[in-house]
Amino acid sequence: MTEFTDELTLKSGVTLKNRLMMSPMTTRQSFFDGQVTTDEINYYERRAHGVGAIITGAANVQDGGKGWPGELSIAHDTMIPRLHELATAIQGAGAKAIVQIVHAGRMTDQATLSGVQTVSASAIPAARPNAETPRAMTDTEVQATITAFGEATRRAIQAGFDGIELHGANTYLIQQFFSPHSNRRTDNWGGDREKRTHFIKAMLDSVFAAVRQYADRPFIVGYRVSPEEFETPGIRFADTLYLIDELAQYDLDYLHVSLNNYDRVARADDYQAQSILAYVKDYVNGRLPVMGVGQVRNRADVTNVLAHADLVAVGEQLLFDPDFANKLMTGRDAEVLTGTFEQLFAQQRDQFSLPLADFLAARYQSTPNI
Repeated sequence: MTEFTDELTLKSGVTLKNRLMMSPMTTRQSFFDGQVTTDEINYYERRAHGVGAIITGAANVQDGGKGWPGELSIAHDTMIPRLHELATAIQGAGAKAIVQIVHAGRMTDQATLSGVQTVSASAIPAARPNAETPRAMTDTEVQATITAFGEATRRAIQAGFDGIELHGANTYLIQQFFSPHSNRRTDNWGGDREKRTHFIKAMLDSVFAAVRQYADRPFIVGYRVSPEEFETPGIRFADTLYLIDELAQYDLDYLHVSLNNYDRVARADDYQAQSILAYVKDYVNGRLPVMGVGQVRNRADVTNVLAHADLVAVGEQLLFDPDFANKLMTGRDAEVLTGTFEQLFAQQRDQFSLPLADFLAARYQSTPNI
């Protein structure tokens, strides 16, 4: 049985000191242009003590890929110095520093983009209230975005990060190209399931080319995936298993399975006997490490995730309980914070910077979008 205190050496050669990771979470703490703030650095440094790695919230690879106000950016070389300060702060607290990189695609709005229309694989709005209709990307724009992911990887390397996580989940652009709901293209970037993976594979080629060219040290490349979509047509669990076969052909260091609860069961009738995470771990069959996430709040949850995964990502618990990892390691389980996240936020609101406090207030006073 894998213990969360066990080291793990990834395919890249990076060794994680334990199996606990901080999950990427939106904080809205960056400046209007995506530059790292001091509040942001302090926030991550505070939570880096004890975990094997911190995965930052999403950083956009292009200005047009910005998903929300206050989002981190890795789209320009001018961002590198402050990104370096962020990476150094995380590493100084003993954790590996991984920056998640993203393009929001249709999951943003013109207000966030200063009046510019959103883009996606096709001109199909997301199936959510008040969704704007995006403009279908031209072939030239698709190619430029693929290049942008490679350039963002270069900047992460030059900023001193230990790795990147490609945000191929939560209905953002990478997932939009794979989804039959958002991708109705008939050119080289769309069509059947195989053709809808073309963008992902070209992007991975761009990312790994940057690693080969610029990395002077072992460098992590992880990939986050959402296993199902609710839309019709949409990604089904069988499609995700197909995608896993494609991803396993690359030197990825881990597969991060995005779930709102780690023991969630698939909607598909053929996959009801065990959790999504268990099915993924069985299907991956050792080809790359699997990371589980979703409502991990105590030692029992960590143990349960590691029954079907190699790594455990902890999100909201670390948000409110920054010493969670150290508490588990030193047997101080009785000190682990309990109660609902709504209750914890009410108790701790004054401890968060104003943008993050406002964002959390909106989240915990309404139904979360997960």
